[in-house]
Amino acid sequence: MTPETGTVVRRLRKGMADGVLSFPLTSFHDDGSLDPDGFRAYVAERIATGPGAVFPACGTGEFFSLDEGEYRQVVTITVEEAGGRVPVVAGIGYGWAQAVRFARIAEEAGADALLVLPHYLVTAPQDGLVAQLEQIAARTRLPLIAYQRGQVAFSVASVKRIADIPTVVGLKDGHSDLDRLQRLTLAAPEDFLFFNGAATAEIQARAYATVGVPAYSSAVHAFAPEIANAFFTAFQGGDDGTVDKLLRDFYVPLVELRDRVPGYAVSLVKAAARLRGCPVGPVRAPLTDPSAADLADLELLLAAGLDLVGAAL
Repeated sequence: MTPETGTVVRRLRKGMADGVLSFPLTSFHDDGSLDPDGFRAYVAERIATGPGAVFPACGTGEFFSLDEGEYRQVVTITVEEAGGRVPVVAGIGYGWAQAVRFARIAEEAGADALLVLPHYLVTAPQDGLVAQLEQIAARTRLPLIAYQRGQVAFSVASVKRIADIPTVVGLKDGHSDLDRLQRLTLAAPEDFLFFNGAATAEIQARAYATVGVPAYSSAVHAFAPEIANAFFTAFQGGDDGTVDKLLRDFYVPLVELRDRVPGYAVSLVKAAARLRGCPVGPVRAPLTDPSAADLADLELLLAAGLDLVGAAL
């Protein structure tokens, strides 16, 4: 690990201990075009609430729908608004050749590290999963965090191999297979970063912590940082009563609402941000915005959740 990579790892480790990992939405106009001014205002508000790190242009940020020019604007704006206060980890993805194109843009924009999103469509053998990271690492100086979810699932042997790549510094887990995850954490070097990337990760925060992975990403931070930060404070402080109340009265109902329609993991989050007055606009196809009925249920739940932490809609 180079001194530069080591510095990024230390900043990320501190950020993971100090706050939630924020995955901002990407702002679009009603016609579907990118809204850079809206995004700048929105991401500045997210950063001001004290996340541990910010991850632009990832799954919640609709990376899959951005062209290279839009991606450059999103990452550049995030870096500018972060101003070095928190690490900026940009999403990259698809096959390694395309991922490298995005990696170079992120590097030019000043990102601190990259999150390698699951590759498109194909199911690959373990050697291929490792090779994907090797090919990307050989073509960018930025530290890489692998993301296992969907068709990407690293074996213990593969985690040992990717940890030997000097710029691969961590793993985001979206499978929630805690038996397997425990084996991965024990096999990896001590300085290798792990964090919980399950959908609505707070639901499983306690379970992940039991296998040594207390850090997590928070989709709720994208629209209600007051709730996300209140949960984080209670979770870190061992306030089980507050954790239970937030889970029971907000997070579990949110997951039940999220699970009504495919794609709500993003579009429901974006709708909630719009309810808060955030300039994020609609989702891009193939995602769809929530129905009127689901939107009404979301508004009631959001108001109730904010009331739990003494905030208002």
